[in-house]
Amino acid sequence: MSTPPASYTVQQLSADDGQLMTALLGVFGEAFDNPVAYGASRPRPTYFRQLLGSDYFIALAAREGSQVIGGLAAYELKKFEQERSEIYIYDLAVAAEHRRRGAATALIRELQRIGAERGAYVIFVQADPPDAPAVALYSKLGVREDVLHFDIPVPPVPPPQTS
Repeated sequence: MSTPPASYTVQQLSADDGQLMTALLGVFGEAFDNPVAYGASRPRPTYFRQLLGSDYFIALAAREGSQVIGGLAAYELKKFEQERSEIYIYDLAVAAEHRRRGAATALIRELQRIGAERGAYVIFVQADPPDAPAVALYSKLGVREDVLHFDIPVPPVPPPQTS
């Protein structure tokens, strides 16, 4: 069975694309089977405007017509040891019915283009071993490194003392 030709476009979201970012959150919630994390406390429009207009956050959406079928969220990290940056893909997902048609690869290729424009030297991403499709995709596009990941909690700030 052959894969149908791609009928989607990939675009970088800008400060005025809050509605597309909201749609992308829906795709992430469904793809990661975690609609609460991606939908229960969505940011206000002003937050999206600030985030999407920043120089450190990159959001890409794959669209079929007006429907967001996938996308990625990434952060550009300016390095301190050299004048360069690296880009971290925080989330990447494609809606189940649109997978295996090249959308994820197209999203990463567009991020590579953006990274080159910004002077980045590498893009990195984390994949969990049980997620075989993600591991296969990233193995096809990059060099695998086995690392450990640690979440270090940030303690809450105590409320100010009143006298």
